[in-house]
Amino acid sequence: MPTKNDGIMIILSSPSGAGKTTLVKLLSKHDDFVISISHTTRQPRQDELQNKDYYFVDENEFKRLISNEEFLEYAKVFNNFYGTTRTPVIDKLNKGKNVLFDIDWQGADQIKNKKLDYKLITFFILPPSKEVLFKRLSNRDMKDKLIVEERMKQFSRDVLHWINYDYVVINDDLNSCYLKITNLINAEINNGSKDYDLEFVRNHVEKLTN
Repeated sequence: MPTKNDGIMIILSSPSGAGKTTLVKLLSKHDDFVISISHTTRQPRQDELQNKDYYFVDENEFKRLISNEEFLEYAKVFNNFYGTTRTPVIDKLNKGKNVLFDIDWQGADQIKNKKLDYKLITFFILPPSKEVLFKRLSNRDMKDKLIVEERMKQFSRDVLHWINYDYVVINDDLNSCYLKITNLINAEINNGSKDYDLEFVRNHVEKLTN
């Protein structure tokens, strides 16, 4: 049974290129914060390591884990599967570790619907503008115009899910965004006052979707 000494679950989601992976890595430097490592069927990027960034598996192995109901959440994104297995997460939470999830809105919905007995805080990260996002994707992705175009189209769909998150944070400046998230987590844990302007978020989303 979960107790008050258990860790909490913190989900960061964002459209591709908004910076959630970098933010999750920064947050994981705090004591008692650990990243949940996902399984994926996609190929490793140049700087990614097996069992550190992801558990890279083939589709057969991924489907075996699905049929054994081992996933807390999983989704197919850009033709590849991503998923979080339940046992390591529960184990870390029971040891008092706060578990960070770098997952998309589909995974976030599944974890919320599991209604686990652990505190859950969800963040949706947005870019300051579509122009900035396009630039980030073009630099990262990779020199492939088609991939960038596909991700920009997906962005218009993904952004609509902001409403299902506890907090939306704009990643204009990485350090400010990180501090904002840290302050909100601390306020949630300690029942402190929260510096959060929902009206500002609504206006920003409107600008991104017009």
